[in-house]
Amino acid sequence: MYVLKTRSKTTAFNVKDCTIIPVETSWLVRFPPGSGAPPSIRMEKLFSLHKHTDFTVRHFSGTASYINNFQLPEKGVLPSQRVMLDLGRVEVIAEVTLNGRLLGTLWKEPYRMDITNALITGTNKLEISVTNLWPNRMVGDAYLPNENDYDEDDLIKKFPEWYIHNQPKPGARITFSSYNTFKKTDPLLESGLLGPVRLLFGEQRVLQ
Repeated sequence: MYVLKTRSKTTAFNVKDCTIIPVETSWLVRFPPGSGAPPSIRMEKLFSLHKHTDFTVRHFSGTASYINNFQLPEKGVLPSQRVMLDLGRVEVIAEVTLNGRLLGTLWKEPYRMDITNALITGTNKLEISVTNLWPNRMVGDAYLPNENDYDEDDLIKKFPEWYIHNQPKPGARITFSSYNTFKKTDPLLESGLLGPVRLLFGEQRVLQ
């Protein structure tokens, strides 16, 4: 039982058929070329990429695509219902695509959006593209051989020729900075889709 109070009256009403369905199956995570990470990995459970055993995944920075499928309940979505997709925790920005339809970008809590109109009967394909921050990859690059000289204040002494002439960056490091910001001993940031990812079935009411 819910009670809605306005200035003019108080209305009591019941809400039913509100369920929560977790997306608990494994996730395929794809990484872009040139990021230093493998083309893809499989995650049985969601956790921060900075805790992964693979060095290149642990130090990944950029946009990773999390892909999963889920089934609607047999009864589908009732006319009175709306379905919200709740991503739980995200580090840092998420772009949501459902069944090939781009639904929008979530950049702050709560990482939640209405997906009712994009749902289909049967299997639904969910793709969440999550962009994190640069520090993890820059910390990872600090493990690799130096490619530039920096002074005692960690400022670059001379810009490399490839940079001056707007050419592709050579070398094993993924990133470049005119300031030697990070050391390999610096802590990594939490990154990626942390979840839990859930479907929230709610009842839509118009009260007179």
